Amino acid sequence: MNNEHQYVSELRTVVARLMKKLRRESVTGQHLSLTERSTLVLLSQHTELLPSELAAMEKITNQSMSQILNHLLELGYIMRTASKTDKRKVIISLTKAGEDVLVKVRAERDEWLSRAIEQTCSKEEQHLLKQVLKPLTKIVDFE
Repeated sequence: MNNEHQYVSELRTVVARLMKKLRRESVTGQHLSLTERSTLVLLSQHTELLPSELAAMEKITNQSMSQILNHLLELGYIMRTASKTDKRKVIISLTKAGEDVLVKVRAERDEWLSRAIEQTCSKEEQHLLKQVLKPLTKIVDFE
């Protein structure tokens, strides 16, 4: 990679480091694995999903998803309900406790990030961060 595109590698590295840092900054979320947190987010977005759908979305085996769902069930974050159309199928959804933990994790991360930005970035840099949100969103949405 030539120097002209060095920023691509630097951007990848800094975004990855920021994501790791954000994961650590939520005391509430630390007892959950990355896949468990991601599963809760998917359930929040889709309301109800089959275990096989969750496994496909997370790109893991049904057996691995079963283990994740068992842990989330033990914690009281999800519930299993028999499908109304096919009694052999189980629908997974968030409980109130599951919704609450997601809200708390997001609030803890937002609080840390806000504090970090205020204490480390000048007003000009904060303005620059706001401006970069649109191009970063375009990159995230790229297929």
